[in-house]
Amino acid sequence: MTGLQTHLDSGATTIARAWSVTRADGVVLGFTDHDADLAFDGVTFAANAGLSARALEQVTGLAVDNSEAVGALRDAGLTEGDIMAGRYDGAGLVIWQVNWADVAQRQILFRGSLGEITRAGGAFRAELRGLSEALNTQGGRVYHAACAAVLGDGACRFDLNTPGYFVQVPLVAVSGAELRFAAVASVSAGWFEHGRVTVQTGQAAGLTGLVRHDQTGADGARIITLWDSIRAPLVAGDMVRLDAGCDKQADTCRLKFANFLNFRGFPHIPGDDWMTAYPRQGQPNRGGRIRG
Repeated sequence: MTGLQTHLDSGATTIARAWSVTRADGVVLGFTDHDADLAFDGVTFAANAGLSARALEQVTGLAVDNSEAVGALRDAGLTEGDIMAGRYDGAGLVIWQVNWADVAQRQILFRGSLGEITRAGGAFRAELRGLSEALNTQGGRVYHAACAAVLGDGACRFDLNTPGYFVQVPLVAVSGAELRFAAVASVSAGWFEHGRVTVQTGQAAGLTGLVRHDQTGADGARIITLWDSIRAPLVAGDMVRLDAGCDKQADTCRLKFANFLNFRGFPHIPGDDWMTAYPRQGQPNRGGRIRG
């Protein structure tokens, strides 16, 4: 920063901005508003990418930083298809102010993530969300009968790579949110309901979907229906991984996954029917507690 400040104080500057975008799948893209490519921190920042950013509004308190990135969909690494597929949803973002004549002289102007992305007329507009955006997330714990963990996360601790709890199969056909596979004899119908589909090959590689229904067709084919279709082209032959599903009930955790020690729900908590129970004719009214 000392070298950059000295350069800024000189009155004759060679300053540019550079952006790096890190997607959830690990792909890193770099852009700059300079007329030549820049490179530092192992990232090449492409020039003439059609990307620009509005003035950053940053505060010293906990309010969310407010800005936008606007760009044309003309860079080879930034395509409308990837944006539509959701590959940039929540992607990490760092913006630098850099001396293009000496890239060692630079400072970070913004660090955060991409928020809502809209596109129209061959251009996109992306909301920039600062690090304080995470403070908008609700905390605490909800007390109810269902498990509050996500299958396979740090609270659940179940290993989804356990044999028998996932299969890798080629796609036979696709129609919207309905995926069709050859027979999966190793597990019964319904095994993958509430589970996850991860595409491993093809144009949709890396994208995931949540399973709504898992059933066997009349011809023995396995039919998986997603809550929402994969937002990228899928074709027959693409390899797909199917992970077992969990409905977050205590019996499912105990019997299907043998993981009841890590169950994060309260299966014995009284329900609304117990709270509204009242004496009824035919019940033994001996002054004890009322059974719902």
